[in-house]
Amino acid sequence: MDAKCSQLLPSVCAVLADPGHPVADDTCLEKLLDWFKALASAGPSLLVLKENPCLIEFILAVLRQGEPNPVLLAFVLRLTGILAASESSFQRLQQQEVVFGAFGEAGPLGSPLWENMTIRSGWVQGAFIMLQHYSAFQFLCNSGALDVIFTLQGDPSLFIAAGANRLLARLLIFSVESEPSRLLSPKDSDWPACARMMVARVEEALKSRSPSRIKHSLKLLMTLFEHNQDAWTEILWSRIAERVEALLVEEPVQAGPLLADLFLSMARSPAFSCHECSLWKLVALALKNIGLAQVGSLAHGLLKLEACPQAIQAQSLAVLLRPMDYILRATSPHLGFPKLLDEALADASSVESLLSTSLLCQTMAHLQDVQELVCLAVEFPHKPLLCSVVTLLQLCAGQAVPSSSCGLGNILIGSFRVQRAALSLLGALSRWAASVHDEERLQAFGVLLTYLRSPESNPVILKKALQGTLKWLLGALEPSISLADLQQHRQFLRDTVQVLQKHLCSPSWEVRDSSLEFLSLAMKHLRGLDWFGQELLSSGMPLLLEDLLDDPESYVRASAVKTWGRFSLLARSGPEAPVLKSTESAKEVCVGGARLLDILSSDSEGFPRRAVIGVFLDWLKEGHPEASAAPADLVSRALQAVEGDLDWEVRMSTLELVGLFIAQMFEQLGLGESSTSAVSFLAKPPASLPDVLRLFSQMGMFGFLFRALQDCDRPVALKACQVLLDLKSSLCRHRSKRSPSGDPAGLKEVPTEMPSSLLSLTAGEAAEKGGQDPERLRLILESMDLEGLQRTLDVSSDYLERSPQSLLQDILSTAGNTEENKVDCY
Repeated sequence: MDAKCSQLLPSVCAVLADPGHPVADDTCLEKLLDWFKALASAGPSLLVLKENPCLIEFILAVLRQGEPNPVLLAFVLRLTGILAASESSFQRLQQQEVVFGAFGEAGPLGSPLWENMTIRSGWVQGAFIMLQHYSAFQFLCNSGALDVIFTLQGDPSLFIAAGANRLLARLLIFSVESEPSRLLSPKDSDWPACARMMVARVEEALKSRSPSRIKHSLKLLMTLFEHNQDAWTEILWSRIAERVEALLVEEPVQAGPLLADLFLSMARSPAFSCHECSLWKLVALALKNIGLAQVGSLAHGLLKLEACPQAIQAQSLAVLLRPMDYILRATSPHLGFPKLLDEALADASSVESLLSTSLLCQTMAHLQDVQELVCLAVEFPHKPLLCSVVTLLQLCAGQAVPSSSCGLGNILIGSFRVQRAALSLLGALSRWAASVHDEERLQAFGVLLTYLRSPESNPVILKKALQGTLKWLLGALEPSISLADLQQHRQFLRDTVQVLQKHLCSPSWEVRDSSLEFLSLAMKHLRGLDWFGQELLSSGMPLLLEDLLDDPESYVRASAVKTWGRFSLLARSGPEAPVLKSTESAKEVCVGGARLLDILSSDSEGFPRRAVIGVFLDWLKEGHPEASAAPADLVSRALQAVEGDLDWEVRMSTLELVGLFIAQMFEQLGLGESSTSAVSFLAKPPASLPDVLRLFSQMGMFGFLFRALQDCDRPVALKACQVLLDLKSSLCRHRSKRSPSGDPAGLKEVPTEMPSSLLSLTAGEAAEKGGQDPERLRLILESMDLEGLQRTLDVSSDYLERSPQSLLQDILSTAGNTEENKVDCY
């Protein structure tokens, strides 16, 4: 603790302990606790106690108050736990009866204060933090706290109940590990006394018919297995496995979700990785007996475990496939579709549970996740699952009729949640597109088009359908795709583009925006396909796109800008571009820079302006003709348009554009870093470094960078600093390649004893006037200590306000102003 904080701490403790000066804002107490935690982790807390005796005085003063503020008392309990987490500090606090006064019967534990939830919460948290050493363990065991903690398992506050379980689990671990030389066995006599008593309570609760006691014990076991994975936990399990099995064979199974969570936490432990372990027998029983709505998370988690036995993985997958199998059986029993499972459910109650919307959505989310797992030891039935998902989407759209009278159609028609989940799963199944039959692929295309064409589709559903469409279109990139498959993809794209032309004119801005987002992503991922570019450019899409640049909604204008930029890249000439005819559409989309610069200068919203800079970045990176032919002109005009822009993200992106342009110019001169990704597409490489610097000066780039160093938004200034550091690094590489040259006399204009802000501005003027000389510019940049400025900018702007000294001062300044501090500042 620094000297200034030590000087302030006694006054702060006095203010906090004074009932006449209550602290209205308890966030300061949380910040104080964070500070003391940092102090305790940085060094011995005993030293903090010795140097600051006011801490013990403060804790005792609050503990002795008859009716303390509950928030303050809870703070003191947690503070005591932090200070007592060190054994030496614990002993000192014990000598002064602080620990007994906080966590023993003399404290709130044995008074009416215990009825307050805030105080119980502080007690549990403080005891948990304190339990870091054997002395604290002995104290809690010998003070009668165990009974209290077991009682807190059933606290009305779930937060306190969970804390009690964590505390009990840590106590059990401490008890077992306190005598490591003792060989543990299932016999009671071989267990330490505290552990023996705790395990006996758990066994007794599991044998009882009390649902609450069973629930508390299962939560304790789950917490224990989550936080300890040592071998002795398997011995503990052997003692209670029989009682847990008895819970699984009841009709119906009680505490199904808790049992599922318990088995999953155990399955993740190395202590139960052996396939012959008794755990897996009970897991198989749980997958069979626990209801589908409760066991799905267990099945999902088991499929993600590499150590899971193959038979258990197969059973888990069958659990997740059961609702989807029922969809197939209920709609096409007479068709030759492959079934997902060998046996159908006969129990009426089970069938009814399968029709739950939440169960269907949960199942499809799990299947979407597990189908990409590398550790899956069983074959994933993607073909019948694809048929099931398509059928489900058809049911939701009213296109399929169930063959049984189960009411399936009425439940699913128009179900937003099911449609959303099914479309997400359908999109994920596109990874199997190359291995499915033509009929199955056409079914997927058909149902996607159904949702794209539906005038009643919710914008969110339409967006999901567009995302799935893009994923299935990407199947055209498979090298092994046949000519017939290619024709299917082309027709699917034509149909999609026709629908999109209508959606781009939709009155819903979300629909227009999602359609533009789809087009932009499609052009990004399918850019290398000749037929794709031809289809889009012959569709009349560029004219619609140009109209959307003036859309009344700024989000749509921004998406239109991004898509316009992608169209321009798609239509460019080059060895990697699609072979396009010289159509008017191709010419139109190739000439877009002037229009985009106009948007950058005049649009009133930040989103479209940010999008313009993003397009220019893509053009520079990917070699757009306009950017390759005259990159300096494009960047210079962008700088002029952005000058004075109030949106910090626009300024930030423009600095990124400047940094990329500088890197590309130096890459052409052979001065780029070996790891640089700034591949240059410049049509006319620069002749020499002085020519490049002269160009930078003419563009006004130095002035822009140095002004950005003083930007009021710290990320912008930090980015400008990084760009100048990269420039400085390139100049130093140039110097190392040839002997220094040039007259640095221009540095006389740069004072060496000035504030950094004025120094930056003066250096910028010097760079503008004479920065064509590499050596002069290097010296100008070196004189600025950019590295130090970068370190300063890296520090959060509120680091002074968040310092412990500032916190203590705030507490002192606000003490007594209770009513004033209660005013809502928002």
